Amino acid sequence: MNWTEALGFITGGACVWLVVRENLWNWPIGAANAVFFFVLFFRSRLYADMALQAVFFALNVYGWWNWLFGGERLGERRGELRIVLVNRTEWAALAAVVPAATLAGRQFLRTVNDAAPLLDAFTTVLSLAALYLQCRKRLEHWWLWIAADVVYIPLYLSRKLPLTAVLYFIFLLMCAAGLRQWRRSLLTQLT
Repeated sequence: MNWTEALGFITGGACVWLVVRENLWNWPIGAANAVFFFVLFFRSRLYADMALQAVFFALNVYGWWNWLFGGERLGERRGELRIVLVNRTEWAALAAVVPAATLAGRQFLRTVNDAAPLLDAFTTVLSLAALYLQCRKRLEHWWLWIAADVVYIPLYLSRKLPLTAVLYFIFLLMCAAGLRQWRRSLLTQLT
């Protein structure tokens, strides 16, 4: 364990806890988390996860803006974004993009001597899809995070990143709590 992993652990846990609570501060903390994990994954030769952190940084900026101003129009200003379900078009896009991007990513990662090309590609694609849906405040983003976390935990253990594996186990538990909380919020919005 090193300082980079420890700071990633702290900011990652805080970020997910804030997402569960639908708190806007999850986005800047998530951006800081992306910086710490970029460095950590570079050192661990998990290059897709490293590149993912650069995209996460950008998506955290977008998500922060979108949660603030991406909601329904209220007069001249947009209101706060509300939780909604993934629509058919989004499901179709996910069904096509996730496997195709995973296979393409695996092929590329083999060429750069990635430590776990298939798992690294798959978790990267799932994480990108989950964060995009999170930026759009789609309830089902939690399911994608849960699926990614189930794969991330043994991957990080295999790369001798035990604290990160523990963090992703905590993420898994927090994602289950987030799914329950967001379902309640959605039901409250509908009534």
